[in-house]
Amino acid sequence: MSAIEWIISIILLLGALLCLLAAFGINRLPDVYSRLHAAGKSSTLGTASLLLATFLYFLFVQEQFVGKIMLTIFFIFITSPMAALMIARSAHRVGVPFSDKNGRDDLRETYKKDEHPK
Repeated sequence: MSAIEWIISIILLLGALLCLLAAFGINRLPDVYSRLHAAGKSSTLGTASLLLATFLYFLFVQEQFVGKIMLTIFFIFITSPMAALMIARSAHRVGVPFSDKNGRDDLRETYKKDEHPK
């Protein structure tokens, strides 16, 4: 096994572990906000690591440049955290409660200022 194959294998294992961590976080964390944090961060990094390993495999082992994989990584880094943020903000606006473990709500005052009288 060559050095590049070892590097690709390590990146694959890292990506799989991050995806597993995201799955555990989504199932085990107490509220929607914490779950979205796990989904937005860990799954993004895990998926990007898996795609990076795929890109490196095709580049160094198969000797093919596949630019679509790099574009996919770029779009995942943009869209996944932004989607998690928008879902969390929407949940906050409609009043989804926080877990008892959360100490404070930093956005409460911001949304009170944004409300317009009807």
